[in-house]
Amino acid sequence: MDDKLFAELMESVGEALEHARGKRELRTTILPDAPKPMSAAEVKRLRAQLQASQSVFAHWLNVSPKLVQAWEAKQRSPQGPALLLLRLIQHDPKAVLIASYEVSDAARPKTYDKRRARANATAAG
Repeated sequence: MDDKLFAELMESVGEALEHARGKRELRTTILPDAPKPMSAAEVKRLRAQLQASQSVFAHWLNVSPKLVQAWEAKQRSPQGPALLLLRLIQHDPKAVLIASYEVSDAARPKTYDKRRARANATAAG
């Protein structure tokens, strides 16, 4: 072991001892609990409550319809960000879905209107 690493380890041991003796306060962060798992029945009930097809529901969650089907068929269970989003929707469906529509509207490309393009071309000569 090189001297630099040994010195860092000894410094850490010293800090730990100071903390144990009440001479040093360590910064602590309290993290929220992870969302509890969601069963296939809960996913299906939430989707039914929102009156959404599996495709529409998948679009809202930004996942594939096959994944929603797998959740509801008990082949897979929601994990990570998808699980958190499902719990948020369960808690406050309006807030999450309104945000989804605002993003969709902003990202939606403007449609090409053939009649307007023809009229503009004709007017331009």
